[in-house]
Amino acid sequence: MNSTVLAFRSRRGVPVLAPAKSRERWVRRRVGIAWGLLVLNVLTFAPGGSFVPIPSVVGKGITQVALLVALLVALTANPRVILRPNVFLCLVSLLAIEALMTSMQPEYLGSIYRTFRLAEFVAALWLLSPWWGRRDLLLVRCHLTSMSVVLGSVLVGLLVAPGHALSGGRLSGALWPIPATQVAHYAAVTTGLVVVLWLCGKLRGRLTLLVVVVAGTILVLTHTRTALIGMLTGILVAGLSLFAARARVRKSFAAAAVIVSIGAITLSSVVTTWLVRGDSGQLLTTLSGRTNVWQLIVNAPRNHFQVIFGIGLTNGVFNGLAIDSNWLVSYDDQGLFGVTVCATILLYLLVNAHFQPRGMQRALALLLVTYCLVASFTEVGFTDASTYLLDLTLAASLLVPSVAGGPPGPQPLLPDRPERRKPGRGMRVVLRKARRSRHSGTRSRGSTGIAT
Repeated sequence: MNSTVLAFRSRRGVPVLAPAKSRERWVRRRVGIAWGLLVLNVLTFAPGGSFVPIPSVVGKGITQVALLVALLVALTANPRVILRPNVFLCLVSLLAIEALMTSMQPEYLGSIYRTFRLAEFVAALWLLSPWWGRRDLLLVRCHLTSMSVVLGSVLVGLLVAPGHALSGGRLSGALWPIPATQVAHYAAVTTGLVVVLWLCGKLRGRLTLLVVVVAGTILVLTHTRTALIGMLTGILVAGLSLFAARARVRKSFAAAAVIVSIGAITLSSVVTTWLVRGDSGQLLTTLSGRTNVWQLIVNAPRNHFQVIFGIGLTNGVFNGLAIDSNWLVSYDDQGLFGVTVCATILLYLLVNAHFQPRGMQRALALLLVTYCLVASFTEVGFTDASTYLLDLTLAASLLVPSVAGGPPGPQPLLPDRPERRKPGRGMRVVLRKARRSRHSGTRSRGSTGIAT
């Protein structure tokens, strides 16, 4: 039956895939769907910020159910639950375990849901760990695809309802209510990844220019300084790691230095106005009022247990004010233990990148780690299920030894084939003579048999 179907498909011109390649394609799709659902899960739903009347219960329900579906899809891609041992996910698991221990206190029952959500998120990342280090950059392509879909929805909202999308002077999601800071995060990461891939010769110039123009325009319209500084710093660090190995990097840095010098002379007032964003001198010195909240957190009364382990996972708000700092949120939620683990995660990734050979994977990882490090001072970071945790997971997946397929097993999904080298000229002559002698011997034996 199978042979009949394959023969019918081949006669109709339909490409027939081998069972191993067909299963590999099936698994790649499942991994991409699971990663996209994780991105959907960490999308912020701002009630009342959408042009489309989406009820708050429906919007938040979609993002929360996406995590459970992502976990199930990851299980279908990795049914044998094969996990790749790595230090990064062990450190992230420590955050989930500590949050679970803190949430068991009776007075903090509200953080139990966030704790189990973080545990599910970490479990999904563990299930996707066998696809780390692939030479085809599967997770990077999945991340770029997810970012492109989100930015595409922002562009559609800008075209359909420009007044709603630019309300308050900053671009945000109009179809799906995404805050301006998160839109800037997606635009900055997408731009940085595409630029580094182009510097490594993996993307064409026209496609890179299109993505940089579109994503860069979105980033400028969001008026988010942290994302812009983080992106430029990440590209600089990634480019410096490739400076000695890539002539394109050296030429691009020279051209960028000329452009920046000309822009600093001619457009300094415009850049200063954009960076100030209409804030007064007092707001600039207090980082738009963030330092006032940070001082309240540091001075808040705590017992010894809360100083070491925190009060449990919260929504990043203190006395009704957004904290907007990964380190202060870590201290408030998980105490000095959480701050130490966060610092260890960043230090581990940077040290691991230092000992990796120069190349595209190392540059991409340095871009992501540098961006998260810069943004962690004024943005909520990776002590909870967030886009920053996905970025760092992607960076960790690039810093492991390269593999060809997915989970290891007796029958790998994409086994490595030995490289076939063409024989040299002398060897080709010897093989040709041996082939001729073999054919001549066969003909002589055949003729002798007929004569007999």
